[in-house]
Amino acid sequence: MAIRPRTALIGATACLVLLVLVWFAAFHVGFFQHADQKIYVQFGDVGDHGWVASVAGHLVSLFDPGSFILVALVPVVVALLRRRPWMLLAVGAILLGANLTTEVLKHLLAAPRPGAFLGGISTLPANSWPSGHSTAAMSLMMATVLVVPSRLRPLVAAVGTLLAVAVGYSVLATGIHYPSDVLGGFLVATIWSLATVAALRGVERWRPAGDPVPVRAVLGAPGVVLAGALVLTFVYLISRPQGAVSYARAHEAFVIGAAGIGALGLTLSTGVLLSIRR
Repeated sequence: MAIRPRTALIGATACLVLLVLVWFAAFHVGFFQHADQKIYVQFGDVGDHGWVASVAGHLVSLFDPGSFILVALVPVVVALLRRRPWMLLAVGAILLGANLTTEVLKHLLAAPRPGAFLGGISTLPANSWPSGHSTAAMSLMMATVLVVPSRLRPLVAAVGTLLAVAVGYSVLATGIHYPSDVLGGFLVATIWSLATVAALRGVERWRPAGDPVPVRAVLGAPGVVLAGALVLTFVYLISRPQGAVSYARAHEAFVIGAAGIGALGLTLSTGVLLSIRR
């Protein structure tokens, strides 16, 4: 099955609508503002643990502007080695388009985050939405998925999604972003990825290469990630039933926020995989 530009454009439009809704809820709906801040605070509590802070700090630094320039060379090099000029243009569109869009939105929509629910005003800068680190991680994953051989796409998407979600968790644990910032960054990267896929299909000289990827392989990648997360959760519950339940009750916002960010990351990466399936 060839890439369907209409499907990709519909997906990009849906993500754009969701992006607007996330922004509106984060800045104008009291219930969601409260939830946003509560999740932020509880992720910060987790980040107070020494090893968590260390790991989170390293992941965040990997996607700082200076470091990201080097990391972003991965899909560029793959496209060059595979001699696919159209893919090279696509990588540039996704990486530059998504990350520049996030920087523009940061300044256009800059506004202080209300902190009345927590007894004060947020100490985060006004231009924190969407998250640049989350945009960078998700756009890197999607650009890499696009340029690797078709048989490797599900695996690369699974590993890349884990990395992007981990970066999303890390910016929360280090206290530099709210959950809605992470969601916004993921959505900006996906919008550019799906729009680029649709544009590529319109180029007569470009055709998807490689054997068709079965739907079960596409869905199997996020399925394995989800199954792994569930197994780890089950093992933890079995090993420390009382402690796990008590922790979940005391950190309900953290659990819900972590699950929501992970679910969105998996959903978006699966959608892009489906849009480039042959």
